[in-house]
Amino acid sequence: MLDLTASDRDDGRTSAQPVESGSINDQTLLDAYSNAVIGVTERVGSAVVRVETGPLVRTARERGGLGSGIVISPDGLVLTNSHVVGSAKEIRLRDIEGVVTEARVLGVDPDTDLALLRASGARDLHYASLGNSKSLRRGQLVVAIGNPLGFESTVTAGVVSALGRSIRSVSGRTIEDVIQTDAALNPGNSGGPLVSSTSEVIGINTAIISGAQGICFAVASNTAQFVLAEIIRHGYVRRAYIGVAGQTAPVPRRHAVNAGVENKMGALLAQIEPDGPAAQAGLLPGDVVIRLDGVEINGVDDLIRVLDRDRIGRTLSMDVLRLGRLRAIEIHPVERKPAARAAMVP
Repeated sequence: MLDLTASDRDDGRTSAQPVESGSINDQTLLDAYSNAVIGVTERVGSAVVRVETGPLVRTARERGGLGSGIVISPDGLVLTNSHVVGSAKEIRLRDIEGVVTEARVLGVDPDTDLALLRASGARDLHYASLGNSKSLRRGQLVVAIGNPLGFESTVTAGVVSALGRSIRSVSGRTIEDVIQTDAALNPGNSGGPLVSSTSEVIGINTAIISGAQGICFAVASNTAQFVLAEIIRHGYVRRAYIGVAGQTAPVPRRHAVNAGVENKMGALLAQIEPDGPAAQAGLLPGDVVIRLDGVEINGVDDLIRVLDRDRIGRTLSMDVLRLGRLRAIEIHPVERKPAARAAMVP
């Protein structure tokens, strides 16, 4: 039997009062993390599209592909992955409202797994801005938006796990200066945006490690901006080639002080192609490039951008750190041929 007599006593203590259900605004119950994710989703979500390839009516022999893309201009420019569009002749974009638009490929760059599409007859679309991936820090909040496994407009959140990664695609090519994140990605997320808390696209989701949890990758937005500009200007990415593979790496402070340079990061050369321009110039594995043609190199991303079409066939000055000592080298880049794209990056 319940004893309710204690509630009737007046012993000087104030009894608890019920809280009115409408007295607390629901918004105050959301923490800063939730607010950040919600804000990003509301501002960028409408610019994310589903990318469908293949015939509209499919047969057993004709299968299509599925991925994601991000609209980056109101007149219908869309960034996605090159492996999403492949060699497809028919491409359709489906927005968050279910509107379907035909699209065509303006250009692809297998070296960075990026492709640029143009939505046919589309104007005044919702779009997102590309941010500066150099400003990223490990542990920073990021949000991925896409269509994993066909589930429309899925949002996942995580952090930047690492920067300057190198990954190899299924075709064998190496993609450099990649962002690693633990924001959950699945097949169908490819080509969708990785977004910062300021609602800027700082990466294009490109790959996952099968069987792992929380190891996902995105092409840095600075690389995407370079590819975008080249495709718009030339229809493809024309690059100078020196025959190296490398990764972004920190420059030890004592080496920087001894060499009289201010670089905190550089491009560490991991492989040198035999008989290539780098080998002929005397570069060695382990060299760290810190300057090329007067431009400071703070990573592989910088090295890729500096080796553009304007530096093909020119003799360039290169500063490298070798065993902590500064060395000046002259190198003569050549035009990059398609056969060289699978194995070597710059």
